[in-house]
This record gives sequence, structure tokens and C-alpha cells, in this order.
Amino acid sequence: MLVTDFSTEVVAAPERFALFEEVAAGSHLRNRLRSDDREDFRARVRVLDLGELQVSALSFPHLEITRTAKTIRQSDPEVYMVNYIFGGGAGFAQAGKDTTLRAGDLMVLDSSRPFDAHRHAVRESWSQLTVQLPHTLLPLPEKTMRGLLAVPISGRGGMGGVFARWLADLDARADEFTPADIPTLASVTLDLLTAVVARCLEAEEALNPEARRSALRARINVYVEQRLGDPALTPRTIADAHHISLRHLQQLLAEDGTSPAAWIRHRRLERCRHDLADPRLSARPVQAVAERWGFVNLAHFSRLFRDAYGIPPRDYRTLSPKTCANRQQPCAD
Repeated sequence: MLVTDFSTEVVAAPERFALFEEVAAGSHLRNRLRSDDREDFRARVRVLDLGELQVSALSFPHLEITRTAKTIRQSDPEVYMVNYIFGGGAGFAQAGKDTTLRAGDLMVLDSSRPFDAHRHAVRESWSQLTVQLPHTLLPLPEKTMRGLLAVPISGRGGMGGVFARWLADLDARADEFTPADIPTLASVTLDLLTAVVARCLEAEEALNPEARRSALRARINVYVEQRLGDPALTPRTIADAHHISLRHLQQLLAEDGTSPAAWIRHRRLERCRHDLADPRLSARPVQAVAERWGFVNLAHFSRLFRDAYGIPPRDYRTLSPKTCANRQQPCAD
């Protein structure tokens, strides 16, 4: 099943808050929660599972959330949480920023950094939609994302509006999707989110050279992620598409310790690795997985995969969950 629905009303009123704490810790993060409505905490959670990426709709009354350094040391899945506020008031504090949001706003939090949040939601309707995804899945350097944490992003127009409408439609149509739709839905969600981040950085281009560099890097990331399946994607085509020299592109990526060719190869291999680890795609031939992400020669792909992860792609697909859990092999995060 792609969709999981939960309501605290399955238990008696005094037990509802404790049940919500348990469910939220399993589906999202383990945090310290407090509510003025804990004596009868009426909440709903609806999770759309898109593999590594999940989209959740949440409904709850008053709620305060605190994530501490101690909590992070105890458990950190290293994920970003993109919150789209449906209704009610919201306040978030992370990375030195204290932000107030209203209905229609988007905002990004990082599970690896302490944060505080308080919500006064509207009863009997969804309070927010939350996209949760690993740091490694978003093709942007963490130092680039750091400046956008707890920053309001309008979901009422522009790319933010496109992304917000996409999330709302995902939730509304969640029951219509099948496992075969997962790769496409996850890819579109990721591409739109990356485009939103890129636009936010573009808006700050006039501030300083670092902001301009970050905006250019974000645009390049979006361009590359959308074209990984094209075997004709090369460093030269990337540079030409962004009206910069190949040397400039090389310098830009050198700041992150890589080269254009190595970066393209790494992103393609990561996409292949995630597909091979997905049991819902187990019937898809290895060659089809490779071709989907721009590798036209199966033997060449197999050599690259083995060099990167220490195991051939066919063997990687058969790794047991226990082996992955023990990190005996580089399983999908």
C-alpha cells in the first residue's frame, strides 16, 4: 500500500496524545512534543510512501515541537522536511532564524539541527503537508541549503505555487497511484522542490557573490537532475546551457571537491542504486535501470557500479535488509 491513514480516535481520549507521539516518532521524527489539548488530542496522519521520499498530510490541534541536540545524537535520519502550511498559525526557529508562517507558506527544516516549532492549527481540516527526504536525495550542497532553513517561501504564486499545488494534488489523488507510479512521482516532486530552492536563491542574487554562486549552482543542479537519463548530457552541454565557460563550470564544482563528469556519473549511479534497492522495481532488468539513467552500455555501467559500491549491480539488488541495516554494504539510505 502506498497510503497509510491514522487517527488518534481509535483509542480513548486520555490515550490519544501518547499514541500520536508514538506514531509521529515512527513516521517522521522523534521529538519532544507538548500540547494544550493533550487530554483529548484529536489528530490524523496520512502518509503517501514514495520510497525514500514521503508526503504526509497532518491534522492536529495546538502542538509545540522541540528537537534538541540530545535527541539528534540519539536518532537522526538526516532528512529535510519541507512544510506546506494549510491552515492556522505557525512559528519555527532553526539555524538562528525565528519565522512566523501563515496559510500558503512553505518552509524547510533540517533534522540534523535543533529546532523549535509551535502550531495553532484549524480543527477538522489538514494542518500541513510535509515532504520528508534524505539530504543525499536533494542535489544541492548542504551549505547551500543552510541559508534557506526556516525561511518563509510563498506557496501562493510562482514556482512555490506550482510546488504547493503539486503537493495538494498528490494528497488528493493519493489513493489513485500504484507502485509503478512511484519513480515518476518522486522524481517530479524532487525536481519541483529543487526548482523552488533555485528560485529562492535567484531572488538573493543582488546581495553578494556567494548568493549568485549558490543560485547558479542550484540552476545547474535542476538542469542536470532533469536530464540524467539523456546519454548526451555532458559538461559542455551544461556549460553552454548556462552561458558559462567549461572552465567556470569546473571551478564551480571544484569548490565541492568534484568535477563535472564525476558529478554527472555519481548522480546517475545514485539514481540506479536507489532503483535497484527498491523491491517494487525488482522485475525491471538491470539494463533497463541503467538505460533509464543515461548508461547505454551495460558492461561499462556494471564496472562503474562495482568500482563505486564494491559490488556488481545484480548482486546489489539481492542484498538482504539485515545486511543493509548492519551497513555491511553501501545500501540505499
